[in-house]
Amino acid sequence: MDTSFGEDNLEGIYWIPLDEDQLAPIQASHDGCRPFFFAVQLDDDRIACELLVRTRNRVRCDCIRYATQHQRNWLIEMFDAIFDELEIIT
Repeated sequence: MDTSFGEDNLEGIYWIPLDEDQLAPIQASHDGCRPFFFAVQLDDDRIACELLVRTRNRVRCDCIRYATQHQRNWLIEMFDAIFDELEIIT
């Protein structure tokens, strides 16, 4: 996670940037709120993903919302690729 997304700011918390082509229409229209992220907590024996797509630029905005099915699947596929690369059996 440190290699792909930088060192965690809080212990075990990483901000996974959402690809621009994955944005929902309202998110794509909010240039001032970009970039958008998933918050992920990494512990020794688990990964916990918050399914709220958020920005670090604002606390409240209409573009901060729960992941669409497409965004959620993108996150799962991204983790599957990391597990494959690290040869972690799921």
